[in-house]
Amino acid sequence: MGCAGSTPKVDENSKKLKKPKAWKHTEPITLAQLKQMRDEFWDTAPHYGGRKEIWDALRAAAESDLALAQTIVDSAGIIISNPDMTLCYDERGAKYELPKYVLSEPTNLIRDV
Repeated sequence: MGCAGSTPKVDENSKKLKKPKAWKHTEPITLAQLKQMRDEFWDTAPHYGGRKEIWDALRAAAESDLALAQTIVDSAGIIISNPDMTLCYDERGAKYELPKYVLSEPTNLIRDV
């Protein structure tokens, strides 16, 4: 039996995910250009190290809402170093860096009319 003021043990490796801060691309880009940048990143990311299944989980999390993203990273055993997911590690210590453009849209995105 615990103290009246005790709280459940929280895994120190799991941080609560937060929406990335607003950012601006160097020049205004369209949604199609942003999608192309994202696809190029995800296609080449596994070649920089780490495990493919962790990259796949990070992509699924990046493309999901915060609640689902939290569930994905927790179940994959991903250690979130930055709450906006820009820096993560797997259980083996491999580092995964995600650019802001795969996590959110820039403030100067050109919307199709």
